[in-house]
Amino acid sequence: MRLTFDKTNPLGMTESDRWPKAGSRGFSSRVARRALGFLFALALVPALAQNPADKVSPVNPLPQDTGAAGLNEMLLRLPTTARLLHITAHPDDEDGGMLTLESRGRGVTAELLTLNRGEGGQNKVGSNLFDVLGVLRTLELTASDRYYRVEQRFTRVADFGFSKTADETFQKWQGHDIALADMVRVIRTFRPDVIVSRFGGTDRDGHGNHQASGILSGEAFRAAADPNRFPEQIAEGLPPWQAKKLYIDNVCPFRSNECPAKDYTVKLSTGEMNPALGMTYVQFAMQGLKRQLSQGAGGWSVDAGPHYAFYRLLDSALPSTTDGDGHEKDFFDGIDTTLPGLATRLGDEGKKVPFLKPALVNLDNVAAHARAAAAHDLNLAVNALLTGFQSTNALIAQIETSSLSAGGRNALLAELITKQAQFEAAANLAAGIQLEVDADVPIASDAEDAFMAVPGQTFGATVRVTAGAGAVVKRIELDVPPGWTAKQVGAPETGLARFQVTVSPEAQYTKPYWHRAEPEIDAINTVDDTNYATLPFPPAPVEAHVIYALNEREGIARRVLMVRYKEPDGTESKRPLAVAPPFSIALEPGNAAISTSHPGNTEITVGLRSNIATSGEAQLRLELPKAWSAEPSGQKVGFDHPGESKNFNFQIRPADLREGHYQVKARLDYRGKSYDLGYSVVTRSDLDTFYYYQPAIQRLSIVDVKVLKNLKVAYIMGAGDDIPTILKQVGVDVSLVPAEKLRTEDLSRYGTIVLGIRAYDTEKDVATNNKKLLDYVSDGGTLIVQYNASVSDFNSGHFTPYPAQLSRARVSVEEAPVDILAPDDSVFHYPNQITPKDFEGWVQERGLYFMDQWDEHFKALLACHDPGEGPQKGGLLRARYGKGTYIYAGYAFFRQLPVGVPGAIRLYVNLLSAGHDQDFLGARP
Repeated sequence: MRLTFDKTNPLGMTESDRWPKAGSRGFSSRVARRALGFLFALALVPALAQNPADKVSPVNPLPQDTGAAGLNEMLLRLPTTARLLHITAHPDDEDGGMLTLESRGRGVTAELLTLNRGEGGQNKVGSNLFDVLGVLRTLELTASDRYYRVEQRFTRVADFGFSKTADETFQKWQGHDIALADMVRVIRTFRPDVIVSRFGGTDRDGHGNHQASGILSGEAFRAAADPNRFPEQIAEGLPPWQAKKLYIDNVCPFRSNECPAKDYTVKLSTGEMNPALGMTYVQFAMQGLKRQLSQGAGGWSVDAGPHYAFYRLLDSALPSTTDGDGHEKDFFDGIDTTLPGLATRLGDEGKKVPFLKPALVNLDNVAAHARAAAAHDLNLAVNALLTGFQSTNALIAQIETSSLSAGGRNALLAELITKQAQFEAAANLAAGIQLEVDADVPIASDAEDAFMAVPGQTFGATVRVTAGAGAVVKRIELDVPPGWTAKQVGAPETGLARFQVTVSPEAQYTKPYWHRAEPEIDAINTVDDTNYATLPFPPAPVEAHVIYALNEREGIARRVLMVRYKEPDGTESKRPLAVAPPFSIALEPGNAAISTSHPGNTEITVGLRSNIATSGEAQLRLELPKAWSAEPSGQKVGFDHPGESKNFNFQIRPADLREGHYQVKARLDYRGKSYDLGYSVVTRSDLDTFYYYQPAIQRLSIVDVKVLKNLKVAYIMGAGDDIPTILKQVGVDVSLVPAEKLRTEDLSRYGTIVLGIRAYDTEKDVATNNKKLLDYVSDGGTLIVQYNASVSDFNSGHFTPYPAQLSRARVSVEEAPVDILAPDDSVFHYPNQITPKDFEGWVQERGLYFMDQWDEHFKALLACHDPGEGPQKGGLLRARYGKGTYIYAGYAFFRQLPVGVPGAIRLYVNLLSAGHDQDFLGARP
């Protein structure tokens, strides 16, 4: 199964459950709102559609990181040791303009620590939610990072949905210490000079996750230096580290390029033009942010001109570094970030390594010589860079065997290893070294069928090297994990080597190293392999390295092994080799519901994809709840060739049809091993690729729900949700009607029409045909409108039959008590009796984008509220319009129905039945 997430949507704001309250600033708000301000009123114009940024290869360097531009930027990095850690809560919170300025404009080594992966947010490009959305957003954020030029890290805590308070966030995250431990680990590993928190930890930050990240940043700044905090990390070899300064963002007026002087310490000009980038720093960062399409970022832009980022110094381990007005020129004021300054940082310990200061001075001179030479003589520049590379290697070896304390040695090695990588990259750019490392397998016809290695398998690989004049390839090697083998085959050729690769029978699958047993409930991820803790993903399994020589100096270049496939437009793409199980097993769909009145058997489909040929030796079976039965009990499975997919159907019969939640598992037995995992390929043409794994389980809910006979329902999909699937399973006669057919569709065929989530936001034909929908209601039909996120567009469109105002009001606590305001209304009685018990077991949230004003024609049906707030009554409204019924439903049915919440299913069926109390008298028993 391929999850491409490539649906285009009308331009909208960034995900609203991420935005701070008025008075705060965000990366996107600061740079995008000026452009978006005039677009809100035009969001229904067809031309304003969100699309990926200009296509670039997700696996090759950006054009700005190649050739002379890439070399000059790398040369900028060599003389500085400045290190910056930026901390945020979610993907898209980051200040990309600041990061791009510091990293690309000033040579700073930067890292972005995002506490969670955004898995609890809304998906603006498809129906996939929870952990598969987290994988997608990790891919999107790491694609953005390539523009910011930063490394990425995460913690174990999950985005559990919108939160209004830090207290709720910490309750879900089981206190402070789980997130804090991971933040301290990142600080002790990266050893930043400064920490820059996106948020300050106050109500001003809006989202409870934002507030929590600000609070935790302040705690982590000091805790990372405390040997009594998380001593298990110190035992692992991560000594305490005290960053020098902590700054916070979100200190100046929302959307403003101006800030009172008393409110900030550092003012950064992110609107400066960088000729090598061809635009300003903040504009280039916006090109990266556009990769985050699931947040709605595809249509954003920012004009050239002044743009500023303001930060306040919150804590410092240094004497005062501000001027008389309380300002600094840069984050690193008062910090020695020169190469020779590394020796000074050791203090008295420096006496143990008397060779260090002269060696660092020499490296600094070599870097300066390389930068001076690059402008007129690349050969001289390469000589200097390779000299710097070899000298750094030698210095690392000396420090590793020195008598420095663990803390001093590790801090110094972190800096030197960074310099080693920078000298290596700069030398390769100057010498024109390029590698192509490809698996010798057929080019797949699409991304889903791209080759994946299976444990125990053997395949070929070819490494091709091109180099500038004078460079001589001395050795080509393929680096493989333990248990694998890579044997060079064939006669040696200049710049080319072929290998036979054998995968270890125990090879690890290419899969997330974290998981949640119950993604709808759990707010902490379990880390399955601590070797990868805090990384975005595990690294690719196979990498080639090439040793080359130039003017008697040696360099090294590296590249991971790739597989090739075709894009839909016929162009060839690549992605890193992945390891997969012999079989991928999935029950379709993963969540299902049946009615207690369902007659006879229920069909379950098991989808299998094979990465090997089996000749009918495998046996597929189901594992059922006690006393349940399946027909057949098992099925023989055979595949003629790798990459083949087949579906197998089983008829299951529950022991009885009592309401409850059950699990059906699928298992494939093959040659003494049992397989019970399935994976999906998560990719998009502008993103890298990764894989989402799930156990082969169907979560089956048996629901006591009555459904009207002969009621035909039309469902017009918006951004994408799985509600129609569940409705069909419980017996509703529902048809999917494409929005583009609204103009010609005979709506009188349907008793009820439902608009999927964000239909007005994403489907221009819904807005265009709104009068037809209202006429349908007036003629006696029932129309259910679910939430939309583009509040100003919805309100200016006047889509409701009577005046009503959509707002961003929401109830984020899923257990919030619900009051039935109109107990006599038929939606609480027909065809199902609704009681307070039906609001138990809801997941993530009650609802979002409630109405906050409506005229007397509307009747509020329910009320609920988050702690400390007043009742929110605009989440479920009903109005009589002409002969028909209009319902606005902001309650989060799109989350509840797919996971089988019984009460939500009953209430939703009642909403479908509203207005048909007399027309359809026969409810199924």
